[in-house]
Amino acid sequence: MLKEEFLKALIAEDVGRGDLFARISISKPIRAYIIAKSDGVFAGQEYVATFAKMYDLSLEWHVQDGETFRKGEKLLFISGDSKMILSLERSILDMVLHASSIATLTAQYVDAIKDTGVKLLDTRKTRPLLRAFEKYAVRCGGGINHRMGLDDCLMLKDTHLKTIDNLDAFMKEVRQKIPFTSKVEIECESLEMVKIAMKAGADIVMCDNMSLEETKAVVVYRNENYPHILLEASGNVTLNTIKEIATTGVDAISSGSVIHQANWIDLSMKVE
Repeated sequence: MLKEEFLKALIAEDVGRGDLFARISISKPIRAYIIAKSDGVFAGQEYVATFAKMYDLSLEWHVQDGETFRKGEKLLFISGDSKMILSLERSILDMVLHASSIATLTAQYVDAIKDTGVKLLDTRKTRPLLRAFEKYAVRCGGGINHRMGLDDCLMLKDTHLKTIDNLDAFMKEVRQKIPFTSKVEIECESLEMVKIAMKAGADIVMCDNMSLEETKAVVVYRNENYPHILLEASGNVTLNTIKEIATTGVDAISSGSVIHQANWIDLSMKVE
């Protein structure tokens, strides 16, 4: 969904047939600001900037996407018509709160593995119709997007593999039918499955819910036999476990929790 379409839907949900306060109030120029009531990492600048173009608002930024902020800091000043700003207040705050909360948690995960060279990836576990927005927030927090959808990478999960009788034959057909630039990732739960997937020609192998010892064995096998294949670890990834997983030698770690476990930080809008 394009930013403009997303924002129009956001406004339609909250304003509906019209803000009742705007119906009876008098328009006047005002200046409002968003203030942090907790620490965090900011996200949402691109979307607020689009809001400003759509609704003739002037913005003065004191923080950029991906930058940290502290409780008590004024992050953004918004100038414009009072009716417009007050009608948009909740939509702007909800959007920035949602994105910044994801960015804040993502940054904590990234920081936990910053010295390992391992990449932090998100997943497709996003809220319906919010994938582009939530994955944007992950990028603001320093994470890297995994596939955006079913059309940019072929991932064969356990459910897919149950329907495939001959993986080697299937992979040969895949290479003739998917785009030349698309990669194939195969989910594996054991070293034996890893060997089969690598022999079949996977570009990426996911170590799904493997123990640290199993993952290390996969890394050794990959390094000795298929050094060009990328390894991704997934499953039971938390702030407490991610550093240990990163030390196994995988190339990336994916976690849906950076999105679905992000607790909202506290931001508020005030009028001067």
